[in-house]
Amino acid sequence: MCRNITTLRGLEPTATDDEIVAAAQQYCRKVSGVQKTSANTEEAFERAVALVAAATTDLLRDLPPRKQPPKTEPPLRRLARAKS
Repeated sequence: MCRNITTLRGLEPTATDDEIVAAAQQYCRKVSGVQKTSANTEEAFERAVALVAAATTDLLRDLPPRKQPPKTEPPLRRLARAKS
């Protein structure tokens, strides 16, 4: 669906809450078509992000470990590496 969402399963160290929320926001933006929230969309959007982030956290916790790490690094890690 969205090629820009990075695989979080198998990261070392494991995916952070910020990385999970960023992926949830990206997913919700894609499926809703809301790129920037307004007063009319903010509450529903933020509620959806929280639900998707919680489901993602549960999913990552419950899946077995990956045999190989993901091929790409999440954007927040790339930004942090570029700043250091």
